[in-house]
Amino acid sequence: MAALPTAVRIREVGPRDGFQNEPEVIATGDKVRLVELLARTGLRRLEVTSFVRADVIPQLADGRELLERASIPDEVAVSVLVPNERGLDGALELRERIDEVNVFLSASETHNRRNVNRSVQESLDGLERVLGRARSAGLRCEGVVSVSFGCPYEGFVDPARVFEIGRRLVAAGAQEIGFGDTTGMANPLQVREFFARARETLGDEVELTAHFHNTRGQGLANVLAALEAGCESFESSFGELGGCPVPAGATGNVATEDVVSMLHEMGVQTGIDLAALIEAAREAQRVLGRPLGSHVLKAGAVDWHRDG
Repeated sequence: MAALPTAVRIREVGPRDGFQNEPEVIATGDKVRLVELLARTGLRRLEVTSFVRADVIPQLADGRELLERASIPDEVAVSVLVPNERGLDGALELRERIDEVNVFLSASETHNRRNVNRSVQESLDGLERVLGRARSAGLRCEGVVSVSFGCPYEGFVDPARVFEIGRRLVAAGAQEIGFGDTTGMANPLQVREFFARARETLGDEVELTAHFHNTRGQGLANVLAALEAGCESFESSFGELGGCPVPAGATGNVATEDVVSMLHEMGVQTGIDLAALIEAAREAQRVLGRPLGSHVLKAGAVDWHRDG
């Protein structure tokens, strides 16, 4: 096994990916407070909201207000999800508050149809225009490929198909490709082989990011497998918030505090203050009024550190 990276980058996606799956609309003031707590944990990348139609995802209807009100340190890169050119138009109106945009599509036709009512080709055609415009505006761009490790409708997803979509996104301007285990179907052996092939296929200039869900309890194991394959960039959600609108039963993202705790115990640096992150997750738990799924939130962090 190759040596593990000594440090990794983590993008916190809870304020977007996590909140959008909550059944009750969270008050904007509570969102502002949670975003500000997260922004002061040492995280350097924070996905705050998405510019989508309010009638489609009412939870994110206050995205503009959230960005305008939240006090986020300059060293934290703020990212937003944009589904199309209309979403990008909204993001560009707040260009001074945004550093990165993320675009997305699915690797399988069925999931893409059910998620955005488009074919994969139609999504690519539109996202290529979005990426070109976003790069021209000076924004950093990530292209996210959902169901990269398996589709709940079609089953096996050929990695070659995933990588071809990734190549299209890179050619259009994406500097980072995120591979989403959107419904928690990945296993560690698959992940290790996948990221080794992804690096060979997409080259060293593209940042490769792992985005795992904990639907079947394999989230942390998959993080470790990606790490062993040389992946140095991860997306996760505090409190294990999140999921996927389709299908039913697709539970939350792997918890950021669980990932950070594991990495720190292994000697892999994140730059994140784990105690502050846990407090942010506790506050989210108070706001939502229910227990959250994070293991570290329940058990607490280990209070000793490995030497050597």
